[in-house]
Amino acid sequence: MVTVLKRRIDRAISDAHDASVRQAVESILRDVAARGDEAVRELSARFDGWSPASFRLGQVELDAIVRRVAPDTLADIRFAQAQIRRFAEHQRAALKDIEVETLPGVKLGHRNIPIESVGCYVPGGRYPMVASAHMSIVTARTAGVGRIVACTPPSQGAPHPETIAAMVLGGADEIYVLGGVQAVAAMALGTEAIRPVDMLVGPGNAYVAEAKRQLFGRVGIDLFAGPTEILVIADDSADVEMVATDLLGQAEHGPTSPAILITTSRTLAEALPAEIERQLALLPTADVAGVAWRDYGEIIVVDSREEAVAEADRVAAEHVEVLAREPRWFLERMRNYGALFLGPETNVSYGDKVIGTNHTLPTMGAARYTGGLWVGKFLKTCTYQEITPEASVAIGEYCSRLCAIERFWGHKEQADLRLRRYGGRDVGLGARKARVA
Repeated sequence: MVTVLKRRIDRAISDAHDASVRQAVESILRDVAARGDEAVRELSARFDGWSPASFRLGQVELDAIVRRVAPDTLADIRFAQAQIRRFAEHQRAALKDIEVETLPGVKLGHRNIPIESVGCYVPGGRYPMVASAHMSIVTARTAGVGRIVACTPPSQGAPHPETIAAMVLGGADEIYVLGGVQAVAAMALGTEAIRPVDMLVGPGNAYVAEAKRQLFGRVGIDLFAGPTEILVIADDSADVEMVATDLLGQAEHGPTSPAILITTSRTLAEALPAEIERQLALLPTADVAGVAWRDYGEIIVVDSREEAVAEADRVAAEHVEVLAREPRWFLERMRNYGALFLGPETNVSYGDKVIGTNHTLPTMGAARYTGGLWVGKFLKTCTYQEITPEASVAIGEYCSRLCAIERFWGHKEQADLRLRRYGGRDVGLGARKARVA
């Protein structure tokens, strides 16, 4: 039996906010599409107080900014990027081009072709998200993307040095200090100064996420993303301090970030609220994390680990930590999650910052049908076919009859032409025309 000790706020409240975001984003996208750079500059000045001579950083500026970053910090950035690159390289190696002979004379295949150009958005509003540069730029580069454009907003009236350094070290081709919907719109739609890209990736606030949703189709996107989420699955072997720490560690992302506990231990569930309050009294980001926990925190008690799996798959959370005796038992049985963190030794922060798996992951239940950003998202798997004249006749006979069933007479004639040309058959519109003549 599932018992909910703490529920999140009613979804109707957040739905009303979503409607206002949609309208604001529609207006900005129309403006950028109509006025290009002029609109981008006005929007940047209005929202970020930022209107430099050029939003793009030149090589001299990039070199100067990177020099301002402490050597130890650059070493840490390089370490994180090496882990992300290494895992992405293994993922890329698992994606093979194939060519097979499915019937005598019939060769079918596919090739994994990198996307030509990608726009990487790196957030920097409440927090400068340095790690998001690694996740998008390094992964795109590893996939073989030809042109990588990166945008990040100014931080306190200037480019954020560590973020810019991460973009440079990651291998971005063009770096713009430009934020918000106007940055996403400029990359997707193109302006006088920015050539449009083929795909948008990277996290952002509700407005950036909505802009990507509205632009999908015109460009590709990595996924539809909402506020970050954490779900902890715990049994009575878990300690309440770790559960609370890991929930608040994600709740600090924003006031609408869900933080959920599913546990088989009623004792743990009942101890959690007091431990949350104790840690909030010490946490520097309590003003954000506290609101997220108050409005979007949940505590769910279940009777068994089987019931925990069923409930976790229903939630389909972005990040799922398993703080239980047999973490891999859950790995073998769970189906809906963005990323799993197995055992108390690891945690979501490792995945967010450094360990090598990608932190751009599905939210709001999207884990039911998609995984997160990975090297394969930057590749198009494109098929091809090549057959002999004899095989064309063998396939053509089936195709001709199947097209007739559907009354696609033009399709049928494509097959019949090959039957006449390669098999000497007296079939199709061409044969009829010849007989009439």
